[in-house]
Amino acid sequence: MGKRIIVQARGKGSSTYRVSKRAFRYKLQYPRNLEEFGTVVKLFNSSAHSAPIAKVATKNTSFYIPAFKGMVEGQKIEFGKTIKEGNIIEIGKLPIKTHIYAIESNPGDGSKFIKGAGNFAIINRIVGNEVYILFPSKKEKKLNPKCRAIIGIVAGHGRLDKPIVKAGKKFYMKKAKSKLWPRTSAVKMNAIDHPFGSGRGKNPKSKIAKRNAPPGARVGLLRPRRTGKRK
Repeated sequence: MGKRIIVQARGKGSSTYRVSKRAFRYKLQYPRNLEEFGTVVKLFNSSAHSAPIAKVATKNTSFYIPAFKGMVEGQKIEFGKTIKEGNIIEIGKLPIKTHIYAIESNPGDGSKFIKGAGNFAIINRIVGNEVYILFPSKKEKKLNPKCRAIIGIVAGHGRLDKPIVKAGKKFYMKKAKSKLWPRTSAVKMNAIDHPFGSGRGKNPKSKIAKRNAPPGARVGLLRPRRTGKRK
């Protein structure tokens, strides 16, 4: 069977490819039953998420949501009432062109869509008992008007605008999320690390594995439909 060397390493699951479980201890969703209002207890960073996280406490419980642009600690959030930034409300009660995020896929599932930094969706149109949401991908999705969402835009917009400048900074950014970086080309590796390794630069071996090659050598591009630069 053909293999891709880096995929093999990922499958083994060393610390290079495995994110810390502690990073995902915050579940970003609100409970099925919400009371009248909640309070933003704390704003903090999570290495597993691109946006800052807000801890919201109600009378009987607490939960975590992506913070919205302009959120402050101690702020009151209402549930299902007024149309105001930060409030959680059913999308069927909102007017067209409202910016929303943390949208439920089905009523009561606690939010599934739009949680990344700087993202938001727009209520595009309402047809009968169906609400059409325009997503950041410019695709439209039909949802139940009973689905809830948070009014506003996710905080953290523009985080990718600042140039990284130094490779070391990028390295630590990727390391925090256990991402492989830099991604080294196979022909630049040593022969012991990859079947395409040890080439003298000017004479790299073909990146196309032979179809009858043994499993250890059948790596890289496996039966590609085409090769070369696309014109």
